[in-house]
Amino acid sequence: MTKAIRMHAHGGPDVLSWEDVPTPVPGPGEAVIRHAAVGLNFIDIYFRSGLYKAPSLPTVLGMEGAGTVIEIGAGVTDIQVGDRVAYATGPLGAYATERTIAADRLVKLPDSISCQTAAAMMLQGLTAQYLLRRTYPVKRGDTILVYAAAGGVGLILCQWAAYLGASVIGVVSTEEKAALARAHGASHVIVSSNDHPADIAGEVRRITQGAMVPVVYDSVGKDTFDASLDCLAPLGLMVSYGNASGPVPPFSLTTLSAKGSLFVTRPSLATYTAKRADLLAMAQDLFDVVSTGHVHIEINQTYPLQQAAEAQRALEERRTTGSTILIP
Repeated sequence: MTKAIRMHAHGGPDVLSWEDVPTPVPGPGEAVIRHAAVGLNFIDIYFRSGLYKAPSLPTVLGMEGAGTVIEIGAGVTDIQVGDRVAYATGPLGAYATERTIAADRLVKLPDSISCQTAAAMMLQGLTAQYLLRRTYPVKRGDTILVYAAAGGVGLILCQWAAYLGASVIGVVSTEEKAALARAHGASHVIVSSNDHPADIAGEVRRITQGAMVPVVYDSVGKDTFDASLDCLAPLGLMVSYGNASGPVPPFSLTTLSAKGSLFVTRPSLATYTAKRADLLAMAQDLFDVVSTGHVHIEINQTYPLQQAAEAQRALEERRTTGSTILIP
């Protein structure tokens, strides 16, 4: 039998349980992976809480993992048994020792990338890739605003944007996280927490000498949406790519015209990687910046897979920095 973390109902971390599940068998076009490491991401909490709806219950959570192919189904040609691979898009099912997944969602790992690093970076790194290279193509001389700058995506955004020649203003919740963001490429850091909220737009105005920024990368959601709009220069782009504080409530489109003909987008990794050619090109871009040392993946927390509930609790309570992985 395979072991997995399953949930039978939505709720807090206590709904997660370590259970026996049937050994996976690949169907046509599928592969079975034996996980060496599994990634922990906020989207896992969204599915657990019910903010995002799982197709059915009970279900195995998790969107990201890395390991070795141990079996392939009919029609699979790009992937072979023994390949080291990683993935970062659905369906759910990564919180398991072994799983099946469509082979066209798998990316072969170069020798320079370990399974642990891959599990820590695929979802967060591919997210950073499309945010910086496609949603708003960051260019040399840009000044950009990044929320949760000491988190998994945030640390990658800071490093990659600095490598591209941009100046990064990071927003974090503690002085310790501020030091981490600065060490990973942030030129300026704003410390703002629920207990001690900062005037983020005012700080951005001071740092940019009134110019404001062309793009905001906001993974917080409800609590920061209005401030994010106020940080943008005319014709600026607000990229809302997460809901850590809850989903953004409905708002009037006329707000965008009143604040400078602004643009807002809510992108998803699934859309940007829907075509396999795009997935492979994005993964290669990520592998290149990591392998050359321009981006370092910080695995700052490691838990046994069976302690996934505690790992999620730490992530929700903002007790983590960088990436967290789960080891089967």
